[in-house]
This record gives sequence, structure tokens and C-alpha cells, in this order.
Amino acid sequence: MNYAPKGLPRPVVKPGEFIFAAVALDHGHIYGMTGGLIEAGATLKWVYDPDPVRAEAFVREFPQAVRADTLEQVLEDPEVRLVAAAAIPSERCALGLKVMDAGKDYFTDKAPFTSLDQLALAREAVSRTGRKYAVYYSERLHVESAVYAGQLIREGAIGKVLQVTGFGPHRLNASSRPDWFFRKERYGGILCDIGSHQIEQFLFYAGCKDAQVLHSKVANYDHPDYPELEDYGDATLLGDNGATQYFRVDWFTPDGLRTWGDGRTFILGTEGYIELRKYTDIAREADGDQVYLVNREGERRFGVRGRIGYPYFGELILDCINRTELAMTQEHAFKAAELCLEAQRQAMVISREKSVM
Repeated sequence: MNYAPKGLPRPVVKPGEFIFAAVALDHGHIYGMTGGLIEAGATLKWVYDPDPVRAEAFVREFPQAVRADTLEQVLEDPEVRLVAAAAIPSERCALGLKVMDAGKDYFTDKAPFTSLDQLALAREAVSRTGRKYAVYYSERLHVESAVYAGQLIREGAIGKVLQVTGFGPHRLNASSRPDWFFRKERYGGILCDIGSHQIEQFLFYAGCKDAQVLHSKVANYDHPDYPELEDYGDATLLGDNGATQYFRVDWFTPDGLRTWGDGRTFILGTEGYIELRKYTDIAREADGDQVYLVNREGERRFGVRGRIGYPYFGELILDCINRTELAMTQEHAFKAAELCLEAQRQAMVISREKSVM
């Protein structure tokens, strides 16, 4: 929940040239979002959260931030170009509408919506205001091995991408989670939440503009004390270019793993394949960000931690300034959100009783 990798400063603007604020600190991803923007040269001016404990903790990490008394104080500041936020998932859309109506771009944690109705409202607001509704799909944007895989694919290292398989296990740490985390109406379901990372990666790596959800399912296999929690989910998708995806997400990371999840991605192409071991290389390397590449030239492994960086944040800043879409198109961000909502809507629920038969 507090995933916040640190990269080397690679500013694309001068100090004070691009000012932003951080609000709605409900999810710890706000630390990674804020750090990424600062490393790219953005200037943090304000922080706002109605919970003083969260606001104080944030200021200890980012002492340059001035605590605002109200959200309106942030939205009325003409210097603020972008508002970054990690609200409770069900509240992210409403906050984004306020931000865009105030004439500012919005950068939200994933998942950006918990319903298709919210997505429709955001599409209309983007069209009406001309503002950006950017989404922090961190498992690609803030992972150097995932960034490097995109570079290899663009260079033709594995030919045309045919299939993407993703595994996104997470550690639950239930006692440290807030109440909203266990309320499905508020977090949206496991495919809507952490499944959004997987679908976004598929669209990006396979070059799909759209896709169809062929099958999806969810379950609460082993957490009866939290009946609204889905601790397992998976889905199969078919892209508009014929590429396919299977992914699995879950809350079953064992205590013996040195990190919060053994996230992996497998990308099959016509001329080779790539495997990403994102956060650890179990029983081998202490560092994650291991990239395995096999193609006609042979077998290679690249340890890329600290070598690639996170270009998304600088590209986002420049997109906000120049009104371009180099970091991520609005349609891509919304399509990934739409498909995870559709996968969640279609999901077959597996009962615990069935699972032990």
C-alpha cells in the first residue's frame, strides 16, 4: 500500500515552472506519485487531507508542502497546474470532476473508477473542460523492468506480441488496512482494483486499442472474517488485434517472501519472449527488476534496477504544459479502466464451499 520507488532526479522543467498539489491521502500510493513528479522537476506546493494525522505524516516526508485548510484553497490557487490524489477508490471520480472543473489536470491512483457510470461522467468532463484525467498504473509506470520491456518491444526484440500473461499477487496485511479496503462498494472488487494494472499492461504491450473480456471470476477463498473481500481473481481477454491475455491477482503472498508480492509478466511474441520478475527473483537475486529475454540471438538476463528510470512522470508534466499525450493517451487510460470494470461486472463468483469439493 506504500509502494514508492525512488529514482534518479531527471527534471524536465525548472524549479517553480510546474506546480502541483497532493490531496486525498487515503492510499499510500500518493507517496510514489508525489516522489515521481518531484524527481521529474515538479514543485510540490500544497497538501490537503481532512485527517491531520495523514497530512502530518505526508509533510514529514515532503516538508516543502504547505498544509491547506480546505480542498477549495488548493483548487482556487491559480499556480497549481496538477492535483495528485489517492482517494478511496469509490470517491476518486467525484474528486476528479471537482479538480477538472477548477481548470486543473487530475492525476489519480488506480483504479480510477468503481463503476461504468463514473467513467461516463469523467469522459464527459474531459471533453467539456479539456483537462486531463491521468491514472497511476504503477505496476508498469513505476517499475523499471516493465519500462524496459516496453523499450524492447518497440525495438522489435520479440516481434509482434501475441499473448501476455500476468501474475499480480499482493500481501494482505489485513490488520494494517483501513475499513474501506474491505467494503466492495468502496474498493470496487479485486479485478477493478489490482486487476486494472494487468489489463493496462496488456493493452500497452500488445498494442491494443480495445479488447473483449472472454471470462472472469473472483472468490473469497480464505478470509471469512472479511466477507466483502475478494482474495482471488482472474480473467482472459481478447484484443482487437488478435492478441490475448490471461492474468491472475490475489492476496496470498506468503510470509516467507521478502517483498509484498512476486509480480511477474510473460510476453510472447512471434520471434521470442520476455519474462519480468518485477519485485524479487525468488531464491536468487535480492533485487527485482530482472528481465529475461529469449529470441533468435540467444538467452539474456538484464538486471535493470537503477538503470532505466521512470519517464512517465516527466512526460506527464510536459503533456500538461504542451497539451500533448506522450505519457499515455486519455483513451488508453480510460479503456484500461473500462475493461477492468467490465471484467468485474462479468465475474463468476466462486464460493468457498465449491473450492474445497
